[in-house]
Amino acid sequence: MMQWEQLLSLRKHGDKNKRLRAEENETRLGFEVDYDRVIFSSAFRSLQDKTQVIPFSKTSFVHTRLTHSLEVSVVGRSLGRAVGKAILKKHPHLEKAHGYQFNDFGAIVAAAALAHDIGNPPFGHSGEKAIGDYFLNGNGKRFRDMLTEKEYQDLVDFEGNANGFKILTESKNGVEGGLRLTYATLGAFMKYPKESLPKRPTDHVADKKYGVFQSDLAFFNDVISELGLLSRNNGDGFARHPLTYLVEAADDICYTIIDFEDGINLGLIEEEIALEYLINLVRNTLKKDVYSRLTTSQNRLAYLRSLAINTLISEATTIFIENEEAILNGTFSEALLDKSQYKVQVDDIIKISVEKVYQSTEVREKEIAGYTILTTLLEAFTTASENQHNGQARHYDKLLLKMLASDHSSTQSVYEYLMECCSYISRLTDGNALQIFQKIKGNL
Repeated sequence: MMQWEQLLSLRKHGDKNKRLRAEENETRLGFEVDYDRVIFSSAFRSLQDKTQVIPFSKTSFVHTRLTHSLEVSVVGRSLGRAVGKAILKKHPHLEKAHGYQFNDFGAIVAAAALAHDIGNPPFGHSGEKAIGDYFLNGNGKRFRDMLTEKEYQDLVDFEGNANGFKILTESKNGVEGGLRLTYATLGAFMKYPKESLPKRPTDHVADKKYGVFQSDLAFFNDVISELGLLSRNNGDGFARHPLTYLVEAADDICYTIIDFEDGINLGLIEEEIALEYLINLVRNTLKKDVYSRLTTSQNRLAYLRSLAINTLISEATTIFIENEEAILNGTFSEALLDKSQYKVQVDDIIKISVEKVYQSTEVREKEIAGYTILTTLLEAFTTASENQHNGQARHYDKLLLKMLASDHSSTQSVYEYLMECCSYISRLTDGNALQIFQKIKGNL
């Protein structure tokens, strides 16, 4: 069974000595420093121009990855605090012997939730698919025989979660350990603590995707060891950090309710139908006298949204506490909300969002444009890196490589320079990617 004392580790990259909670500065707690470091990072700032649902939307009230991430962190903090209170009551030695407070749980979940989308490339999930497709079916296939199976799988199944771990932890430009977050926050961030191969699909929620590239395995294993995450699936992966379930729940709550709200505000989902679906979700807590006094549909929507989020926070907290032992044993195999009494209502809302928003004409058209843009960038930068690696760089290649802002060492492996290209492209905003695409096409 995993132990909370280990799971709440304050250790950071490069620490020689153990960090003790009782010795922390209460005005600048390590877990809260994590949140600050994510907020001030350039990778987080770039989320303001990255697609949440509607790419390139100029509508002010539609969410970007940045506003989505901020909202997920707020919900995550509430979840963490509520769970923290219950955990400390159940395990009083955590507070008495080690000094942990219920707010610590909230701070860890808030920081991990804030960073949960930091590795997503431009154009949402279609961006991940575009990168993978380039190496699986496109011109990137030429690198197949130069890579190990696992290295090639990292590229053909390019994963935003693994890329997020890289961004948070990668030593770059003389800065060791990336953002140097606590291992507790890094653990809570890792939704899929496993490599891209072997692929052995199971029903366990932690096996849906993967969470670490081959380039980052050493640090990943260090984090796993420090936190005491259990080996599972015959050694092919590890049990999730328990607080990961709260990060996931916060994300699930926000995208379920708020993507739905965006669809309403964009006119893709009819208001009357939407209000009815939300009322179904909050029927047990709806105060009819308050609701009847709200005269505009906008106010009604805001009231129902707030009530829905609070309802699902309470629900996720209860499910976590009831299943704490299974979670610590690594045997809890579902997302928290999949065990919810409101699962049918949540699924109904998501179904409407899929039909009316995710599969809308605007989203489809922009995803098509995203594929073309990212494929063009990948071809340009991988070719430039390949020519440099082979000692055949043209003047054009050198101009492109200056954008990558690295030393392009001749000792780089094929995998390293390909990952560098993907990492650079993944950090671009939707607008940056479009601008560079236009320049490559000769449009000034």
